[in-house]
Amino acid sequence: MDYPKVLDLEKGPKVYFELKDSENLVKKLPTALDWENLIFELPEEKVKIDKNGNYDPKKSPNFHDWMVNG
Repeated sequence: MDYPKVLDLEKGPKVYFELKDSENLVKKLPTALDWENLIFELPEEKVKIDKNGNYDPKKSPNFHDWMVNG
C-alpha cells in the first residue's frame, strides 16, 4: 500500500502506526497549523478568579456555562 498517496501526505507531516484488532492503522499527526485552526474557533474570555476561587458568572458567561454544563 502506498501510504503517502493514500493519506495525502507530502514531505514533512508525521504519522503514527497503531495495531488494533490485527489491523494496521496509519494516521497523520496534527500539524501546528491544524492546532492553530482548531483553537481559533474556541471562544476567548478573560476570567478573573479571586483568592478564594470565585468568579463572576455575569462577567464570564462562557466560562460559567462550561463549569456548570461541561
